[in-house]
Formats: sequence, C-alpha cells, structure tokens
Amino acid sequence: MSGFGRYLAAALAARFASEGMGMAVVLLALERTGSASYGAFVLTAWLAPHVLAAPLAGAAAARARRPRLFHVGALAGFTAAVAALALLLGRAPMPLVLAVAALGGSCGPMVTGGLSSLVTGLVPAGAGRDRAYGWDASTYNGASVTAPAAVSLATALGSAAPAMAVLAASGALAAALAATLPYGAPGAGRPQDGPRAGLGSGLAALWRVRELRAVTSATTLAFVGIGSLTTTSVLLAAGLGSPGAGGVLMTAFAVGALVGSLTLGRMTAVEPGRLVRWALAGTGAALAAAAFTPSVAATAALFAVAGVCDGPLLTATLRIRSEHAPDAVRTQVFTLGAGLKVTAASAGAALVGFAADAPAWTLLTGIAGLQLAAALLHALTAARKPAPAAAVTGLSAGSPTTAAGRQSPGAP
Repeated sequence: MSGFGRYLAAALAARFASEGMGMAVVLLALERTGSASYGAFVLTAWLAPHVLAAPLAGAAAARARRPRLFHVGALAGFTAAVAALALLLGRAPMPLVLAVAALGGSCGPMVTGGLSSLVTGLVPAGAGRDRAYGWDASTYNGASVTAPAAVSLATALGSAAPAMAVLAASGALAAALAATLPYGAPGAGRPQDGPRAGLGSGLAALWRVRELRAVTSATTLAFVGIGSLTTTSVLLAAGLGSPGAGGVLMTAFAVGALVGSLTLGRMTAVEPGRLVRWALAGTGAALAAAAFTPSVAATAALFAVAGVCDGPLLTATLRIRSEHAPDAVRTQVFTLGAGLKVTAASAGAALVGFAADAPAWTLLTGIAGLQLAAALLHALTAARKPAPAAAVTGLSAGSPTTAAGRQSPGAP
C-alpha cells in the first residue's frame, strides 16, 4: 500500500472513531445511568476543547522534532480516552469522567485538520493533490455514514460498551497506520530552519490571507446550521408523522455527501473558491425546499440532494487551506479551521435546543438561510484575484506567517 493509501486508511479509521462518539456516549450513558443528559454533558466536554486545543496542537505539531511520534501520540491519546470512557462512564465520579472526555477531546483537532495537513507532504502539488483532498474529504463522509450505523448495530446486538470498544479499536488501528507514514518525505511543508511560528501565527494567517479568511468565516457560519440539522431532522420527521425517521433523513444527507465528495469533489478544473460558493448555495436551496415537502420520502430525497451539494465543500476547503496556508503554520491553519467548525456546530446544536418548540419547518428554513448567507459571505470576502504575499500579510517573505499564495506544481 502506498503512503497515501495508508494515510487514507488511517484517516478513515480515526474519523470512524470520532464520528461514532456522539451516539455511543449518549447510548452508554442512557444504558448505565438512565439519563441521556449525562451523556450530553460528557459529549460537551469531549467537543468543547476543540477550538482551544487547535492552535496548541497545530503549533506543537509544527515544532515537533519527531512528527511521527507526535501524530501517533495524539491518536493514541484519543484512543486511550475512548477506551477509558467505555470503562468509566456511569461508574466513576462525574468530574473524573468529564476530565477524561476533555483530555480526549483535546486530541480531536489532530484527528480532523491535523491529519489532513499531512496530505501536502504525501502528494505533489497540482491536480493530483487536489484529487487527494477529494479522497481525504470522502473519509469524513464515509465515517459519518458508517460509524453511527456500526454503533447502533453493536448496541442492538449487545450493549453500548462493545460499541465503544469498536471505536477504540478503530482509533488504535489509526495510530498503528499513522506510525508507518513517511513523515520525512520532501514537500511536507514543515520548515526545518528559520524562525518558528508562535501560537497566534495560525490565527493571524487565517485573518490576513483573504482566501483563508473567506473560507473559514463562511464554513464556520454554515456549520452553525449543520450542527443543528440532526435535532431539526428529528423534529421535522415527527411533524410529518414519522417520529423515528429523523435518522433516515440524516442518513440520506450523509450518503449524499459521500457521493458528492467522490464525484463533484473531484472537479479539480473548478476553482475551489467557486466550488465553496456553489456547495453552500446548493445545500441551502435543497434544505429550503425540504422544509415544505409533504412526506418523509420527498424530504429524504431533498436531504440527499443537499448532501450531494455539501460533499464538495470540504474538498474545496482543504484545497484552499493547502494552497494558501503559510508553510510554517500549515498545521495550525488546518487544526484551527477544523476546531472552529466543530465549535460552531456545537453552538448550533445548543441554539436549536432553545428553539425546539418552534415549528420544524422554520428551523430548517433557518438552517438553509445560514448556508445561503455563508455563500454570500464567501462571495463578499474572497479575493477576486490572488494578491502578492507581502501585500496580503504585510510581512516579509521570511516571516513564518507570510502567505504562501497558490502553490506552483512541485512546490511544497
């Protein structure tokens, strides 16, 4: 198996574990304590550290003298936390359980953006790397389809504890595969000499490089809506007379997203900024239409269309980060971008909880509106043409926060 093939296997295994945690934690808490709210608190502790840990994780990865050890260690810490929660949740004092969840969640940015930042060192710049990001995005979508189904099946056959064990085993597999990756390959984008980037350099790059600022602000706004989509789908299905069909709607969305990432996401001839706007606008339009359908079947079909439109969004986002992130802070840019999206999704989930008494169609219309607003935000903030790096950042070419601009073929 090639280095990139091993990377895809590691990324899929890690993200499978990550995607399954939401359902597994709640089911295990309900099974052992009879309280779903206990699981919600643990899940909050798991997700909350993402945005705080992201710059620390990115900076630490960039400074690590032995990047293999750092990445494998982060995945191992993530896995250990999953295994510990399987044993402790509902049995140990709650403060201890929350502390373990917070520690595991702190490794989360390396499972998402941290892993994606490795693609730069595995695939040469150009159309091949753009296609590689399409495959990388498909690991997220594939995990979002298979992980909840696997957790549900394992729970139905036994209990939620074996389901957590499956997730821990998947995390361990990811760590083992990550240990085999060629971290020392040329073009990894990790400078060996010169000044090191500080903790704030990644955030500075996200703000100063217009392309990064545009895609980060747009996707963060969009994910406020995406984070509330699961709860809204349950309420929408109940309003259509099928209370148990919320999972069907979300599965349709996830399957559509997988199809979209494997098809539309591989359109390397399309400029990634334009693909971002198309994806956001298409997702918003499909969800807006789904708010007014009279049946679960029609709603599921439109959720699938929305997923197909959403599929290429992550691919385009990864391409923009790779092309425009300064070399010295590339991992920070990837981890920060992922952390902000997770935090935005958590905020969206909380907001819809406060508005749960509103008609479901209004909630879905609001989610659709956020996608359309995100497309407009990106259009307003994206650069019309690439600007010189020094003009964008106002820093010297030797600065670790200088914009990299669009990479030429063969560049790191």
